[in-house]
Amino acid sequence: METLDTTSALQSRLSSLSVSSFPGITSNQGEDRPIESLQNTDLSQSSGNSVSDSNMDGPSDATDSKDSIDSSHESIPAEQLEGEAEESCPSGTSELSSEMKAPLPTLDPAATWTSVTIKELKATLRTEKDGVVTVYRGDIMTVHVPTVPESKRVCWEFATDGYDIGFGVYFDFTPVTTRNITVHISESSDDEDEEEEVEGPVSSGDVEKGSKILNSSNLGEILPVYRQDSHLLVHGGSHEFPGEGTYQLKFDNSYSLWRNKTLYYRVYYSA
Repeated sequence: METLDTTSALQSRLSSLSVSSFPGITSNQGEDRPIESLQNTDLSQSSGNSVSDSNMDGPSDATDSKDSIDSSHESIPAEQLEGEAEESCPSGTSELSSEMKAPLPTLDPAATWTSVTIKELKATLRTEKDGVVTVYRGDIMTVHVPTVPESKRVCWEFATDGYDIGFGVYFDFTPVTTRNITVHISESSDDEDEEEEVEGPVSSGDVEKGSKILNSSNLGEILPVYRQDSHLLVHGGSHEFPGEGTYQLKFDNSYSLWRNKTLYYRVYYSA
């Protein structure tokens, strides 16, 4: 009986002892834990340190990259940069700038006058060659008068039979190629602008609508086309040369639907 009691007490004492209490013996209880439980919880701290270290290095990297960009620009030749700037601009911009021209010089107004000596003028011009012409209905007669070195101004006088006529003066700054005075006849191409002719005196504010004159970039206006009562008075005028070019004296009958106009005129130079 004593032997059994001694054996039971020994077994109970052995069961209360832990394996880990014996030196040199490793416990296997950790094998049942998940792998994540074995990881070091200080990894977050080390990660934060690495992030902070990278942030601390950030400005230095940015400075280095900026320096590398600046150095790359410095290495590009100025001619190449100018070429790239031109390529980045729209192609139409350079074309427009090349087509732009300097503005025309300012033209002084013409000196004009009228005279009652209409019968004397007509009688004189009947004896001169080309002093009397017919401007047909719907037509515009343009007298081209080039400037000449020995004179300083151009002068004109004209009158008509029975009815008025439109008259205007323009100047073409294109260099002179001939010294001959020439006459050009053209027809009005705008039927909608033609008007029925009004008989009798016409006010100076009645502007001709049938003439589209300023169709050249070198053409300047001295006297716009107005209907003049040239059947009642002699109309004359003069203009000092603004430079080298050609005067265009326009006798405009484009507004008349039915009537041709008999025109008496002369053009001459003055010193």
